[in-house]
Amino acid sequence: MSKSLERGAVAVEFALLAPILIMLLLGIMEFGRAYNVQVTLTNAAREGVRAMAINNSQTTARAAAKNAATQIRPALADGNIAFSAANCAVGSQMTVTISYSLSTMTGIAGPFAMTGIGTMLCGG
Repeated sequence: MSKSLERGAVAVEFALLAPILIMLLLGIMEFGRAYNVQVTLTNAAREGVRAMAINNSQTTARAAAKNAATQIRPALADGNIAFSAANCAVGSQMTVTISYSLSTMTGIAGPFAMTGIGTMLCGG
């Protein structure tokens, strides 16, 4: 087989495999980003419910949740953070749920609805 035919065969193989490899790489990037956002949402919900359980203030809890999720863009709005009850009575259980819509970098799929949930017993 001549050198020019070998080079042509390599070019054809690369042309066939390149799109698959690029899609695989983009999928890995999207999954990693989605996983990072999910972990951030869960941690923000935990911080928010912790602040609510100690201070019994939704304003303080929202601020704590937003501060824990500063790397998420666009930033969390007050409407993204929901409480299971208005007040945190001592001995009762409080749940903070943070909802977020994650848009993808590639635009191939999504947006994805994501949720972070934190639960804690009230009263510190």
